[in-house]
Amino acid sequence: MSLQTAKWDLMQKIMNVTKESLIEKIDQILDQEMIVGYTVSGKPLTKQMYNDRLEEAEKQLSSGSYTTQEDLERESENW
Repeated sequence: MSLQTAKWDLMQKIMNVTKESLIEKIDQILDQEMIVGYTVSGKPLTKQMYNDRLEEAEKQLSSGSYTTQEDLERESENW
C-alpha cells in the first residue's frame, strides 16, 4: 500500500469515528510524532523535542549560561 493510499484509508476511518475520546487520542499521537521543525543541521524535531529544547534554552538563560552578542563580536575580531 502506498503512503497516499494509507493516508486516504486513515482519513476515511477518522471521518467515521464517533467517540470524541478516540479523536483526542489520535490528536495526541499526531502532536507527539509530527515533525514541526528542523535543527540547524537538518535533524527533524517533533513538538516534544522542540519544547524540550526550548525548556533547556530557558534554563540556560536563567542560569546566565549564554554568550551575548557583544561577546561574540569581540571574539570574532580575533579570528
